[in-house]
Amino acid sequence: MCGVIGIFGVNDVNLSLYDALTVLQHRGQDAAGIVTEKSGQFYQRKSDGLARDVFHRRDMVQLVGNLGIGHVRYPTAGSSGPALAQPLYVNSPYGICIAHNGNLTNADNLRRDIKGMDLRHLNTDSDTEILLNVFAHELQVRGKLLPDSRDIFSAVEHVHARCKGAFAVVGLIANQGLFAFRDRFGIRPLCYGRRKTSEGTEYAVVSESVALDSLGFDFVSDLKPGEALFIDKAGNLHLRQCSDDAILCPCIFEHVYFARPDSMMDNISVYKCRLRMGERLAEKILKSWPDHDIDVVIPIPDTSRVSAQALAERLGVKLREGYMKNRYIGRTFIMPGQKERKKSVRQKLNAVRLEFTDKNVLLVDDSIVRGTTSREIIQMARDAGAKKVYIASAAPGVRFPNVYGIDMPVASELIAHGRTDKSVCEAIGADWLVYQDLEDLVAAASEGNPEIYRFECSVFDGNYITGDIDEEYLDNLERLRSDDVKSARQLAMDFGKPQAIGIFNAGLEYKS
Repeated sequence: MCGVIGIFGVNDVNLSLYDALTVLQHRGQDAAGIVTEKSGQFYQRKSDGLARDVFHRRDMVQLVGNLGIGHVRYPTAGSSGPALAQPLYVNSPYGICIAHNGNLTNADNLRRDIKGMDLRHLNTDSDTEILLNVFAHELQVRGKLLPDSRDIFSAVEHVHARCKGAFAVVGLIANQGLFAFRDRFGIRPLCYGRRKTSEGTEYAVVSESVALDSLGFDFVSDLKPGEALFIDKAGNLHLRQCSDDAILCPCIFEHVYFARPDSMMDNISVYKCRLRMGERLAEKILKSWPDHDIDVVIPIPDTSRVSAQALAERLGVKLREGYMKNRYIGRTFIMPGQKERKKSVRQKLNAVRLEFTDKNVLLVDDSIVRGTTSREIIQMARDAGAKKVYIASAAPGVRFPNVYGIDMPVASELIAHGRTDKSVCEAIGADWLVYQDLEDLVAAASEGNPEIYRFECSVFDGNYITGDIDEEYLDNLERLRSDDVKSARQLAMDFGKPQAIGIFNAGLEYKS
């Protein structure tokens, strides 16, 4: 999962890009990058770490230009490290930079085609570099010295024909303008807004609408599945549907965990969706355990707080903040290994003993993935004096890996995979466990936009919307994504942090 931002402005956009990345930081904490364009020259800064650590005053001064894109990275496909920080660049044709949120499911086949048929070179194992080169090749074969919107959209149409999986993309073409496009299912979110100034009209394309709010842009629309956007040098906005078989099937896990509650996604309020999730989960509790002995409902910060509030109100039980969060620790879901995750839970949360002592507590979490965090938090509740510890998950059991841009663990590392709810409850040390039913989760989301045909729910039901995921693919994923493999890969990568300020002379060379 990543966050992307693209801005076409009337003045330098560097500070606006930085501000947007800080707002989107929850979508990726591994690396951050910005590329701006002025007079055909790209100016870049990217490296590992949070946006506030990557960009300094000296960097911002050099990121000049009224067009730019930015990215916060949460690694999924490929390795982690400075070389994989986005945006990524290719010099032919014209000079193109892109930032990408999602994951290509046919990356291996595309890699062979790019090298053997398109005769282009790939320098990393990143699927973003693959996507960039597919787009660049399809634009190059148009054979235009000065491409226009029709050429851009034709290239995007061919990207849809060749690439499978999830992708929400923003990009720059030197001396031409800013473009963006979304996969034909709209799995990953992307929207755009407009801001009118005394000097002209500005546009921004972002992963979440909250970034538009923070920058003072008026929300215009979500990009439709399969739709592409292009803003030319003169500031003219062009839109076109580039996929013949597009249908909106957004990832429901965005609403469960990743998105900020103050965002709107495909006309659904994330905040209201999470309220409805809590209400429906409370109804299930009342049906299965009408004479419950819950004394207090305690959310596990931060994503579950909205659902826990609605659940407590429906149950008629008081809601209390029982865990205090250290806000300088990253999201434990993103931690690379079991030991790191276990250690970070204790660093991240501390129990308020008064809210636990001699009480039967119901902990509410947004989801239970590996179970490592749940096990630690439940033990913390017992150590703080709780008599009984129950846990409610606002999402169903996560039983299948994600292949569309979320670095979900492999199946063998998911605590609910191959287990009954009772055995999961025993494994995490709870006295009782209740999961949200999938139909209730879907209903909570679809109530916000009844026009959505279906949601991408593969982590819960194993039904992959793109239709190209089989056992062989998942077995290969198991070999590539396990914690042991990731730890070994990261160890090999951690020998330097070489990225610094750079200037691309589009189509020519890189100066460091």
